[in-house]
This record gives sequence, C-alpha cells and structure tokens, in this order.
Amino acid sequence: MPSLPASPHYLLPLTRWEATARSALVGVFTDIDDTLTHEGAITPDALQALGDLKAAGLSVVAITGRPVGWSLPFVNAWPVDAIVAENGAVALLPAAGGRVWKRYQQDATTRAANFARMQTVLARIEREFPGVGRATDSPGRETDIAIDHSEFVQLSDATIAQVVALMRGEGMHATVSSIHINGWYGDNDKLEGARWIVRELWGRTLDDEMDRWAYVGDSTNDQLMFRTFAHSIGVANVARFVPQLEHLPRYVTQGERGSGFAEAARAVLSARMQQGNKKSPHEAG
Repeated sequence: MPSLPASPHYLLPLTRWEATARSALVGVFTDIDDTLTHEGAITPDALQALGDLKAAGLSVVAITGRPVGWSLPFVNAWPVDAIVAENGAVALLPAAGGRVWKRYQQDATTRAANFARMQTVLARIEREFPGVGRATDSPGRETDIAIDHSEFVQLSDATIAQVVALMRGEGMHATVSSIHINGWYGDNDKLEGARWIVRELWGRTLDDEMDRWAYVGDSTNDQLMFRTFAHSIGVANVARFVPQLEHLPRYVTQGERGSGFAEAARAVLSARMQQGNKKSPHEAG
C-alpha cells in the first residue's frame, strides 16, 4: 500500500476530527466497494458499524457505482435507509415484507433512449480495446455501463485513461471506482444522488445541513464528495488513488476497507456518547 503524503489540511488522522463536529452529525453517506467490502462482500465489522449508526439515530445511505441488480439483495439485508445505485441515478428503498421500492432520477423514456446509446458505446469500447470488457454485473445495470479494471481483470492506468477519454468523447460522464470505469448519460452523480435522496426521504435540503453529514469513500469516483463534505473520510486504501485525486478526503482511517469504515463509525458514536446526543436526524434542527 502506498504511503500517504503529509498535509496540513487533508488526510488527517481521525483524532484531528473535532468531537463537537462528530457529535452533531445527523447522517452518514458511504461508498460500498472497498469501503464497506473486501473482495465484493461486506465485512462483519462494517455491517455491525452500519447497524450501530442506525441504532444511534443517524441516517445511513450507501451511494455506489454498482448496478440496481447487484444492490437489490442488500437493501433489506443491511441496516440502511437507502442504497443509491449507479452513481446517483436510482434509489432503492427497503419496504415491508422484504420488498424494495425503486425511484429514478430520469423518466422511463429518457432511460430507454440513453440505454440504447450506452450499449453502442459499450460495443465500441470492447471492439477498439482488445482485452477490455464489460463488468460482470452489467446485466443488472439500467442507467450506466461499467468496464472492469480491477475486479476480475487488471487494466493499466493508460488503458483506463483511454477508456475514460472515449466515454467522455461520446458525451458521457465517466468516473473510475476502485474496480470499474463507469459511464452514463444524465446529470446525476454521487453528490446529486445524495441531495436527491435527502429530499425524497426527509423533505430536507442537504446543502442547508452539509456540515451535519459525513461521507466515507476510497477512490477517484468519491472525490466530488471529498471536495464537498467538510466531514469527508477516506479509508486507508484510498492511498492507492491519492496520485490521481484532485480532491482529497479531509480525514483518513488507519484501517482499510470495512475496518476503516468501522473506525470512522466508532469516532462518530464515541463523540455522541460523550456529548449525550440522543436526538434522531428528524429531531435535529
């Protein structure tokens, strides 16, 4: 694992995160792959941490580049308020009886038109880059496409950059997660997905309470969130992507992946206990 560069303002240890700020949080957004998971499965300590945050009255939302189909089994299995999939395009909400509600940012006609355009781009990528192929979770995707660069195959940084350039040349948004290159048409991204879900679920405006939410992530497709959230945390394996990050997380954990997320959750919960903060997010002002 690459060493993390010293910075007076970013990549600070969690001990530098003020307890008063931690105790005032009403919610936590988190990435999934390599933030909650290791080799595709959520770690036991991360799962426990999600439950502990919920039990303490915080809102918990996972925001991921993973597809709808991949995310569906976890909506009711994990203690979360929602999973926002495909980089902010689709919200999956737990419902009674193990059901799941889907909400979309784009209407059905727009989704269908964009899907057809994306399949053309996907075919071009696979045609022009030998050995480059769609992610294995592609059948579950509804609003984006994904190229595997580190999950089951290893692509060079140069090839990743070429694929990103092709997607953007086709007018797509393109980001790189810890495992995939994602491309899509539309104005959604992780930040817009976060704003949208706060409106949808709680009727509130995220920008009015941005200082009361934290975000935990690990890679380049998290950097918009790192830039926007004052309480942004990178799990330790973010070190792999630091050379490519224009915007760094404010804090960094000692642990990697799920253990790092659990470490961040403990920092939040310990501060709430010290401050005696037992308010739920809906009671907070």
